[in-house]
Amino acid sequence: MSDDAIKLSVSEEEWQTRVDLAACYNIVAHYGWDDLIFTHISARIPGPEHHFLINPYGMMFDEISASSLVKVDIDGNKVSESDYDINPAGYTIHSAIHAARNNALCVLHLHTNEGVAVSAQKAGLLPLSQQSLFPLTNLGYHNYEGVALRDDEKPRLVADLGTNNFIILRNHGLLTCAESIADAFLYMYVLQRACEIQLLAQSGGGELVQVHPEIIAGMQAAVEQVTKSAGGMLAWPGILRKLDRLGAPYAS
Repeated sequence: MSDDAIKLSVSEEEWQTRVDLAACYNIVAHYGWDDLIFTHISARIPGPEHHFLINPYGMMFDEISASSLVKVDIDGNKVSESDYDINPAGYTIHSAIHAARNNALCVLHLHTNEGVAVSAQKAGLLPLSQQSLFPLTNLGYHNYEGVALRDDEKPRLVADLGTNNFIILRNHGLLTCAESIADAFLYMYVLQRACEIQLLAQSGGGELVQVHPEIIAGMQAAVEQVTKSAGGMLAWPGILRKLDRLGAPYAS
């Protein structure tokens, strides 16, 4: 099916979700946070069917467009025509969170070098920077259980995530979830930067100063003020403009 035919065959709401999700893949690639074809960003399509969009397995993140995304049900079965399959290991993680959290409309999971490095540290993310304080207000951890292929891991993953929007998967990587694609990306941007800064601070060799716990406790209110309660949508239009300047394929 051609790109135009796919656009004409879906609702306006689904097409907008496709455009935003493809943009998220493209901007992740731009920042160098992709891992060839092996991580995932999924988003629920508005409507009662509980269908989701995810990347076609085998396509690089900077190649992904709105029309190339694969539509699946909660069990990962394709519900629309596509020449591509999806990665079953990836969807085990994503389907568990989507099924358990109605407010997790987008789930973003990455294997960045810095994220995996911090996930391997026993103390995890440390309050060393302003960037680290945002995820530390609602961050979970999930122990590594091997490649995510077993359904029996899902309840443990969901329990470790709880009501948080950030989770560090031990020895594996980073994951964020949110009510919008823009928010999930913003959460990942901040978490990734916090990991980068932590590793740089640790590499300096000097004694590190951690932020006082009382300041961390007050960060959630500060987040609302700094983002004017708009969350990721404050930056999202600018991200789309950047992708347009780069000639990214997200909107096709």
